[in-house]
Order: sequence, then structure tokens, then C-alpha cells
Amino acid sequence: MTMNTFQNRKTIRRYARKEVSEQLLNRLLETAERTPTMGNLQLYSVVVTRSKERKEQLSPAHFNQPMVVEAPVVLTICADFRRTTAWAEQRKATPGYDNFLSFMNASTDALLYTQTFCNLAEAEGLGTCFLGTTLYMPQMIIDILKLPRLVFPVATITLGWPDENPALTDRLPLRAIMHQETFNDYTSNCINDIYHEKETLPENKHFVEINHKETLAQVFTDLRYTKKDNEEMSKGFLEALKKQGFL
Repeated sequence: MTMNTFQNRKTIRRYARKEVSEQLLNRLLETAERTPTMGNLQLYSVVVTRSKERKEQLSPAHFNQPMVVEAPVVLTICADFRRTTAWAEQRKATPGYDNFLSFMNASTDALLYTQTFCNLAEAEGLGTCFLGTTLYMPQMIIDILKLPRLVFPVATITLGWPDENPALTDRLPLRAIMHQETFNDYTSNCINDIYHEKETLPENKHFVEINHKETLAQVFTDLRYTKKDNEEMSKGFLEALKKQGFL
């Protein structure tokens, strides 16, 4: 995928009634293995879901977003230290990966792999949607996919041939994310500057209006990602981490 192509990439939520061949999917999954990985351990696994029944089981864990069932393929990418642990145990080594640092390392590997896969898939003309809901109810996904100890879901991708051409979504300017040499904290003027374009887009102003809020920020804090929901889901997340052996 070239830089110009990537600048125009879009999230796809509607898919044509056309299968993604096993040959193509396997080639993409295998090629993505060239992604950077900690210690060359490849601390990730991918669960491929094609059956309608299994997708319907997964759907509630992703708040019943339609593309989970409608997409030809759903990929659940997992932080996986079970494989490395089993290898070590069978080779007269003593593994020590049942801890939070190991979860973070495996999650980083898994997310790097996820991004590489998405880039490769989109270069082939496929559409993808990254589901940010994977960490909200992980225990449900763990149970449905029968994930063993030291395996934890960290990303979900819906995959298929696009049946839509949505508009590009907005992004913050480079000055919002780049810091020279050391971190420069955000002043009021800085916040006003970097969020001005986002807040004045007609679609975002309409978003505020239909949600009966005063500012775009209030839509996110009061409705979409509330403190109450974040705290409740954090409890479930930590409980699932403990059950899977990472805490």
C-alpha cells in the first residue's frame, strides 16, 4: 500500500455477498507474519470465523454491530503466550509469562500484526473494520472461541469485499500528535487550535445537535465513552485477565 493510497483508506462496514477465498486469506495472514515482533516470538494467534452461527454468537460481544454477522470473515486476533509457554515447557525450559508485562508484550505483537494484515488486505481491494469493542466484554469472546490460559482477545477485524464507498473521516493535524524532543503539554490555546477544524466540520456540528449537547467533547464523555461504563468494563477486563493467567 503506497502512502497516497493509505491517505485515502476508509473503514468498511458493508460488504458484498462475495466470499473471501481461503487461499487469499491464508496468503494475507502468512505474509503479515513478517511484521515486527518482540524477540521473534510472534506472540499472537488469529481465530478465523466464517460460520453464521459463530458470528451470531460473537455479535453481542460487539454490541450487535451488523457487520459482525454480515461480513464474510471475522478475525479475532489474540495476545498468545500459551504457545511460547508450551514450547518452553516441552524443551526443558522454565517459562515465566503469567504476568501483566507479558500480556502487554503479546498485545503489542498482536496489534502490530493486526495493522500489517489490514494494510495487506486493503491493498488487495478488501475492506476492513477494526472493532474497538473487543476489550469491552472479553470474557464472552474467550468463552465463545474457547481461548485457553495465556490467550486473550485484543482485536477484531471484519473482512470482505466493499459494498460501500464512505467519505473519509476527519483526523487531527500533525501538530496535535507530534512533540519535538520532549513532551509539550497542551495549553488552552493549543487545544483550541488542534480541535478547531474537527469541531467546526458540519457533520460534527450536526452530531452535537442531534445528541442535544453543547460541545462535541460532551458527546464522547456523556454518551459514547462514559466514566461509569469505562469503570464497569475495566472490572470485567481485569477479571478476564486474571482468569486467563496474566494477573
